[in-house]
Amino acid sequence: MKLIVGLGNPGIEYQFTPHNLGFLTIDRLAERAQVEVKNRHCRALTARAVVGEQPVLLAKPETYMNLSGQSVRELVEEYDVRPEQDLVVIYDELDLPFGAIRIRPRGGSAGHNGMESLLGALGTDEFMRVRLGIAPEQKPRDGARFVTSQFRKKQYEAVDQMIDTAADAVEAILKEGAAAAMNRFNRKPETDTHD
Repeated sequence: MKLIVGLGNPGIEYQFTPHNLGFLTIDRLAERAQVEVKNRHCRALTARAVVGEQPVLLAKPETYMNLSGQSVRELVEEYDVRPEQDLVVIYDELDLPFGAIRIRPRGGSAGHNGMESLLGALGTDEFMRVRLGIAPEQKPRDGARFVTSQFRKKQYEAVDQMIDTAADAVEAILKEGAAAAMNRFNRKPETDTHD
């Protein structure tokens, strides 16, 4: 079974913030698979589904972003998941332009606290990531406040498109493999809506 994890923060106040793009993508995948991500398991909300013709467990850790690794480690152990083959993590990336999507099979955290937690908890950086660009045109003074601020109304359409594309990317990873998915999705965004 593949484990597809979206990173984010639980709670309505964080729902439509840059830091919750991972959660929003999991919700989009669940919607497509006609399942609800509502089972509480291993400190995460989960749902079994079929994505890209493969059985998967969709998961949204409820440990808050900075402790995401605790929940993911429990899920990995519980389901005998091999991170390098069976784990896909979706999260926001302040180092990428708004709307950009990058798929990577390994790497560091680039200062992302959720990824830092995962790397520490799993003891490996060998797992697929779908990184969703959130960088504004001008560097924010306070990065922590920026990632937990609500999206502006004029960004909704672009955000919706990014979530859709991220869900497509996850499906492509599962259906066509990492190399084909990277070829298809690791390109510049078609939109240049920054704020």
